[in-house]
Amino acid sequence: MRTLTKSLTGLSLGAVLTLTAGTAMAAGGGGCGTFVNAEGVEEHLACSDAPVDFTNKGSLQNGAKMFMNYCAGCHSAKYVRHSRIAKDLEIPPELVEKYLMVTTDQIGDHIDAEIDPELQASWFGAAPPDLSLVTRLRGDDWVYTYLLSFYEDPSRPWGANNLVLANAAMPHVLHNLQESVSQEEFESEVGDLVNFMAWMGEPVRHDRRVIGALVILFLLVLLIPVYLLNKEFWKDVK
Repeated sequence: MRTLTKSLTGLSLGAVLTLTAGTAMAAGGGGCGTFVNAEGVEEHLACSDAPVDFTNKGSLQNGAKMFMNYCAGCHSAKYVRHSRIAKDLEIPPELVEKYLMVTTDQIGDHIDAEIDPELQASWFGAAPPDLSLVTRLRGDDWVYTYLLSFYEDPSRPWGANNLVLANAAMPHVLHNLQESVSQEEFESEVGDLVNFMAWMGEPVRHDRRVIGALVILFLLVLLIPVYLLNKEFWKDVK
């Protein structure tokens, strides 16, 4: 993925490859789409593994900062409250109010871009979608791969295209960050952003999985006395 993205930098879409979005395939676990390379050969684009870890509070906190700096200007997250971010991510409310509340002054408010969708549609060709549940719709790996797959394309209005979602209306908003850090650091920053977006989609995911594992373990242990009791009840039945 990294080599492919770098090799496309500065080359136009028409001269190099034709892309097809792979949303349906990604949703089914088959990857992040296909593309035709410079030799005209169709290649499969595998999804990169998103480093999602809800126990890593540092990653989630940095992801929240990334989201507010790079995403909240255009995208809303209408199912997420700033107060929930402060509580779950263990960020002091005063710091959330000072650094993370860019569109409101009430910590109980939801994340809202505060921009007219019709105006955004005139800028980008389509209104930026709400991102509260985007990782549940597309998948963590799809979103992570998508954010890592922008490349320069002078034929596009914003000068960038995407390997995963061809002719995406979204500009490469992380371009300056990508240019200022190493590739490894950039992937780490994007990983933190996707980690936060995954948390937004389902804040209780980690707890749900832990509780689910404990319930299964309890049922397996309970199976032993239930089996022995059943055997005792039926031992005299001919």
